[in-house]
Amino acid sequence: MTDFWLAAGLLLLVALSFLLIPVLRGRRAQQEEDRTALNVALYQERVAELQTQGDEGVLTAEQLARGRDEAARELLADTEHAEPDRFARLGKPLPLLAALLVPLMALGLYLHFGASDKVALTQEFAQAPQSMDEMVTRLERAVAAQPDSAEGLYFLGRAYMAQERPADAAKVFERAAGLAGRQPELLGQWAQALYFANNKQWTAPIQALTDEALKADPKEVTSLGLLGIAAFEGERYQDAIDYWNRLLAQLPEGDTSRAALQGGIERASEKLKAGGEQPVPAQAPLAARLKVRVELAAALKDKVKADDSVFIFARASVGPPMPLAAKRVTVADLPVEVELSDADAMMPSMKLSSFAEVQLVARVSRAGQPTKGEWIGRSSPLASSTQAAQHLIIDSPDP
Repeated sequence: MTDFWLAAGLLLLVALSFLLIPVLRGRRAQQEEDRTALNVALYQERVAELQTQGDEGVLTAEQLARGRDEAARELLADTEHAEPDRFARLGKPLPLLAALLVPLMALGLYLHFGASDKVALTQEFAQAPQSMDEMVTRLERAVAAQPDSAEGLYFLGRAYMAQERPADAAKVFERAAGLAGRQPELLGQWAQALYFANNKQWTAPIQALTDEALKADPKEVTSLGLLGIAAFEGERYQDAIDYWNRLLAQLPEGDTSRAALQGGIERASEKLKAGGEQPVPAQAPLAARLKVRVELAAALKDKVKADDSVFIFARASVGPPMPLAAKRVTVADLPVEVELSDADAMMPSMKLSSFAEVQLVARVSRAGQPTKGEWIGRSSPLASSTQAAQHLIIDSPDP
């Protein structure tokens, strides 16, 4: 901050100079004015003296005229180098008062509207904190300076959890979710903070948060880990094993958390065996399979041709617009029942099972283009794990 205040002080000095220089110039102008007035008075006195001498007959008319001319020349010689007064007569008090008020007003306005706190925070964050308490203090100041920063709130919540302050963390994560939207990761962190703030007692709000998080992202790691912990504490050991196996599948090899998870799975398995039960081994996730019956609205039968292409596909409700799985038939095949699965994936890295929620679409395209056609039918968003057969009617113009 020292460099900043030095620069601000220099700028204030420059501003003051614009106010004080006219005052100094005004003094000089006043001195010139006083000198000119004195010269005029002396000239008038000299002329009066010459006139008296002329009236008394001491000087002739010619001598009197020469005396007046000489006095006039002397007056002009004394005043010809004087600088004309070009400055407004503001007086001394007003410029001096302005010179005093300008820095005070500038300081007040900066303290009110400026960002000195953010400048200080930036310089402070440039140095590594010496302790967790110092880091939390910095984050609290950063959030106070930028209360609408969801990122700052997220990191503050994580810091509170590291300090074992879950109640404070829950409030911060709730604010972050309100700013950034109900993102799965934020919901999982919020649920975890509420769980520990409630002395590890599972509640309906916590269940709702984890359900919402996993619906949007079935691989959300915090929710999976928390559900496993809650199941273990509630002696639902098989559920704990299932959740932790799902979480284990998301972690890369070499992750330090894998050993702790595997230890938890082993303890849960031992608990099951001690109770006379055998743990169910982890199974590979079932491939998504969506069954759909596609029909053409009766009002459109005279507006299409039998050999017009019909594209039936599923796409992510939230995510990339391209189809995840697709099949092609013709209008002559309608009504038709098809099944879309991971085997019909357009790209190996983007399968139906990779997205929690999808939308079914059927499009009639005379030109045979899957992205543009004449008529279309859409379903409401549905889970990619839906087992019940769906019904889709092509009944609307394709925009």
